[in-house]
Amino acid sequence: MKTILYIPTLNAGKLWADVIQSIKTQLVQPDKVVIIDSGSTDGTLSHPSIKDFEIIHIDKKDFDHGGTRQMAVNRFPDADIYVFLTQDAVLANAHSLGNLIKVFDENPQIGVAYGRQLPHIGAKGLEAHARLFNYPAHSQLRGLDNRSKYGIKTASCSNSFAAYRRTAFEEAGGFPSGTILGEDVIAAGRIILNGWQLAYLADAQAHHSHSYSVKEEFKRYFDIGVFHATNAWIFQNFGHAESEGFKYVKSEFSYIVKHHVTELPKAFFSTAAKWFGYKLGLAHRYLPALWNKCFSMHKAYWK
Repeated sequence: MKTILYIPTLNAGKLWADVIQSIKTQLVQPDKVVIIDSGSTDGTLSHPSIKDFEIIHIDKKDFDHGGTRQMAVNRFPDADIYVFLTQDAVLANAHSLGNLIKVFDENPQIGVAYGRQLPHIGAKGLEAHARLFNYPAHSQLRGLDNRSKYGIKTASCSNSFAAYRRTAFEEAGGFPSGTILGEDVIAAGRIILNGWQLAYLADAQAHHSHSYSVKEEFKRYFDIGVFHATNAWIFQNFGHAESEGFKYVKSEFSYIVKHHVTELPKAFFSTAAKWFGYKLGLAHRYLPALWNKCFSMHKAYWK
């Protein structure tokens, strides 16, 4: 099946060379690679290995998590499988892309698939645990029939390394515009509600993780709260997030005590920041507009 790989970029930084190299060494190559750049000034677009990539230029102020990706698909739609990667996700081995897209050939009921994210080499404890908890070592097949088992995680998906069957993607309306984040979860949820299945593939791997400060965790979870508040249909169809949150906290503290005990104080403050940020995000409609913009990672959303 024909495959196109899409990557949004903005000053991709020191990992960019590794990302490109990991794409170039895949045993299964995409038919086309499309970069959507929001005005990089650090040499992102001057890397010699991207001369055969398609480049779309947009203004930084016009970037939209869902809308920008959808625009790229609209510009280059001629494929059976749409694959998305972020500028800081390094494919872990030469089989990563092949393992992600072969599932669409093997199972005609798969509408969307996403791969396992591993922590970057040298990641700290909190950063590593987030990937180990959210991206387990065993694959999963999720759909309407087993949403009671997986709950809100039924529709979990990440465009850091994900693929969509074109027919399922178009049937679901593609990516939404104007969402603060979570365009991947919205698309995956709609695809599942249309009767398709979602595959989480543990053998399709990419290194992708973030070392957030406590302040950044607050802002990130504020945005997640805003996302959940503005997409109540996800809760209605797949369940609530609180139980998963408690499981995560319990797992995180157990992991930190065993492996990175010196990070225990940060874990405590980070957990408090996440909880407070998330609750404020859920209640953002009742907060002054200036506060919302201040609390958020994604300032442009509040224009």
